Amino acid sequence: MNIATILQQARLHIDRLDAEALLAHVLEKDRSYFRAWPEQQVEAQQLKQFEQLVQRRSSGEPLAYLTGWREFWSLLLQVSPATLIPRPDTETLVEQALDKIPHDANWHIADLGTGSGAIALAIASERSKCKVVATDICPEALEVAQANARRLQLNNVEFRQGSWHEALKEGEQFQLIASNPPYIDADDAHLKYNGLTHEPQHALTPGKDGLACIRIIVEQMKPYLCSPGWLLLEHGYNQGMAVRELSNQQGYTDVITHKDLGDNERVTQGKLPH
Repeated sequence: MNIATILQQARLHIDRLDAEALLAHVLEKDRSYFRAWPEQQVEAQQLKQFEQLVQRRSSGEPLAYLTGWREFWSLLLQVSPATLIPRPDTETLVEQALDKIPHDANWHIADLGTGSGAIALAIASERSKCKVVATDICPEALEVAQANARRLQLNNVEFRQGSWHEALKEGEQFQLIASNPPYIDADDAHLKYNGLTHEPQHALTPGKDGLACIRIIVEQMKPYLCSPGWLLLEHGYNQGMAVRELSNQQGYTDVITHKDLGDNERVTQGKLPH
């Protein structure tokens, strides 16, 4: 069967762009290849592999898990079911971090709950003199993040296993701490849609209280921040006010919430004063 027919049949079940991405993955070709060679025949084994991927995609499994890759901040990252799939909303957190880190700074920075390493590696790629400590409670996620760092040749990132402050050393301090922690309420209907059922639930929700992890970070990170030092947190679109209140209560200053590309409140910053 040729490429044009295969894609035409796949579009009965999934989106055209998804079909092209899956076939490109199977054939190890760029999408432009399909335009140039629509009559090219596909081997039976490759066709079978593609059809299996189409079936999984039609059942709601995320495209990134099927191909094993996701682009974030111009970096091509390996992902797996042990990691969240990096999303454009999280680039808002990277933007705000880079806005605060001078280009020639040699800051000590932490990314808590790094997953695939998206935030840590994006910052490390833009601020080569900084040292980034990336932590995660999940060893499988850290393996993926470390593989991404090696492939991207980013040697200024150190990976540690542990939950929040437990992965940090006593007396260690950072000029900036960033985190995209679990923040969705366990009973939030959004967890049932957009492929989220396939993603690691512990990285999406802390339980019935969506602010549980955010509260821990806001309260427990102060000893690990330089004075002055920045704390940047990603959160849900409807949690901005609550995160600002928590930050103000803990004595942070310059508390501001930044919106993502969808015009939703997404990242709240706080500064530990002198």
